[in-house]
Amino acid sequence: MHRLDSSWKDYEMRKGFTRRPQPDAPTTHVKNYITRSGLERLKDEHRFLLTRERPAVVEVVAWAAGNGDRSENADYQYGKRRLRQIDGRIRFLTKRIEAAEVVDPEAPRAGRAATRAFFGATVRYANAAGVSRVVSIVGTDEVDLDRNHISWVSPLGRALMKSAAGDSVVLQLPGGTENLTVLEVCYERISVEPFREPPGSEASAKGKTRGRTGGVHRVAGT
Repeated sequence: MHRLDSSWKDYEMRKGFTRRPQPDAPTTHVKNYITRSGLERLKDEHRFLLTRERPAVVEVVAWAAGNGDRSENADYQYGKRRLRQIDGRIRFLTKRIEAAEVVDPEAPRAGRAATRAFFGATVRYANAAGVSRVVSIVGTDEVDLDRNHISWVSPLGRALMKSAAGDSVVLQLPGGTENLTVLEVCYERISVEPFREPPGSEASAKGKTRGRTGGVHRVAGT
């Protein structure tokens, strides 16, 4: 991985080259290109929310409902709001998983597909100042700036798409354009951060003694 000029990296991040899908967008009509590990992460989160987190929050809501006037019950109101958030996320994940089209970056490629940048490619390029950077082109659900994983539908992803080593491409940004030179295109394993249970989730707190003094009972996502 090449070290970036920090000001340039911050500039690109501000320009939003990581376009993400909206939570309740109708995603099933468009293929959701994704790596296998990225899809597993979505499935793991979906499974966690559906089988562990939601039941745990339902239990909290049921407990809070027995503690008096619901209109003034902070635990109850907070839990109901969290349930709506969880249900929205489950619907979103279901759509993304159903629309998933898995692409393996390590699969054998021949001809043009092996030398040009398509989904799953890792690309090294340089800007006009000669500052180089390496990025991997992944799905919208796999964007990770810390790992230099960019979306294939982002401005930078679109600019690099179908390019080969030696090509000059134009990055279109809201504030203007920037010329980039593609230095290398390869296909290798892309390491996607796996789903991890949030440390503040209600599922992880289940079984612990809950305060019953009227204070807000916090649940995951806050």
